[in-house]
Amino acid sequence: MRSTVGWRRSWCWIAGAVLLLVGCTDTKTVFVERPFFDDPPGAAGGFLGYGTEDARLAKLPVCGNCHVGQQASWETTHHADAWETLEASGHSRETCEGCHTVSQRGNLSSGSVGWEATGDMRFFDVQCESCHGPGQTHVSNPDASQPLAQLGVGTDLDAGCGECHSGTHHGFVDEWAQSPHAQVVAAAADNQACGACHRAQSTLEAWGETADYLDKDGPALPVVCAVCHDPHGSPNEHQLRFPVNTTSIEEHLCARCHNRRTVPDPNSSHGLSPHSPEAALLVGDAGWFPPNSNIDQGEIAGTHGSAANPKLCATCHLPSFDVTDEETGAFVFSVKGHLFRPIPCLDAQGVPLPFENGCEISTAARSFVSCTGAGCHGSEQAAFSAITAASTRIQKAVDDLRAQLLKVDPNLDGAGGPIDGANPVFTVAEGAFFNLELAEFGNQDFGTNTVLGSTVHNPFLVEALLLASSQAVEDEYGVAPSISPVELQRRLSEIKASAIH
Repeated sequence: MRSTVGWRRSWCWIAGAVLLLVGCTDTKTVFVERPFFDDPPGAAGGFLGYGTEDARLAKLPVCGNCHVGQQASWETTHHADAWETLEASGHSRETCEGCHTVSQRGNLSSGSVGWEATGDMRFFDVQCESCHGPGQTHVSNPDASQPLAQLGVGTDLDAGCGECHSGTHHGFVDEWAQSPHAQVVAAAADNQACGACHRAQSTLEAWGETADYLDKDGPALPVVCAVCHDPHGSPNEHQLRFPVNTTSIEEHLCARCHNRRTVPDPNSSHGLSPHSPEAALLVGDAGWFPPNSNIDQGEIAGTHGSAANPKLCATCHLPSFDVTDEETGAFVFSVKGHLFRPIPCLDAQGVPLPFENGCEISTAARSFVSCTGAGCHGSEQAAFSAITAASTRIQKAVDDLRAQLLKVDPNLDGAGGPIDGANPVFTVAEGAFFNLELAEFGNQDFGTNTVLGSTVHNPFLVEALLLASSQAVEDEYGVAPSISPVELQRRLSEIKASAIH
């Protein structure tokens, strides 16, 4: 196919660099008699790649001649330099080449195609066809076929990101598959109000993504790679759809879902329990702020929610490090942080374990590497000591407040009594119960002790809310906390003085 048969239009094809043709107007047809692409080898399986040597040097896949927006974004990504990256690594091997070129990996093709079948340089780099599959049929008749990519991923699938982004050195999908992000919560995914965070297809739609893909109308997908990463490229690092290098929770990628029910909602039967409040907790906005507590939303932020931790959630939840054998120093595994477990339990070799694996809170059993990455803590031991001290104080405040609330309402949030989510009349006891739930939020899933999660997110605010809630419960119901009023006010003053405002 070296001619432009079937491609004569009343406009100009652009191949390689931008070409300006004098006389190319809307009213005059100009025929450009030049090869759109060189015929690919028969063994390529219909994959076109760069099309010509000039196009390869210009980083212009055949697809990019028409899909100029995607081309402009793609050429800024690491995918566009995949071959050069491999060659420059110093450990290039033939077994690596299939993931640094256009091949059967990533798409629905089977058998050897593209680079692996031909060894042709036109297939260097991870191009459009790496995910979308062979483009020759589509180029011949664009209206007759659409080579769509697959959104779903998994280590057991024959297409998608996992065919390359897995293994000892690049185990993103291996880790992700063991994380909560890989799980579909059916009740939430099927609920229209929850789908924007629990169904990948709905999340992309909510974020303005209109592109078609193979499984767009299929069963609910979990939080797959392309939810957070734009395969075509983005102005954010790691091709993220939204930034993580920002302390603004309005802009932060993770906060788009991890910032939901952050304050009590008297109009919801679930409103007495928080739901994904982590981002608001970091910056001091989450919780019930008791009357006369002299605590305002946003007033008490922890170090983890300040400019001292510019990536917020990503600093702790994406720990990245290499595991080496203690005796030989040999490489064992490259941890990519896609378990999203901030202080993971470790196996005998030091490889992080998934969430359902519990272990003691210690530097011997867990990795605290994420705590030292942003310079927040000088060492893993220092981070462990800080967490231990703060969680001990917060656990004491939780135990005291629960004892008070059990005297006010022995059923706690069961039907009837001052704490009843089905009753739209909001009470002081319900506000205090929300703060109790906030202090213990999510910790069973994280395999940690009862208050460690809230302690890390914002120890100052959580303790202050618990103490202020104890005072409010005493004022409203006459049930005194174990801590004296003088001690309670002294501790509140210390917290406000220590916190970042």
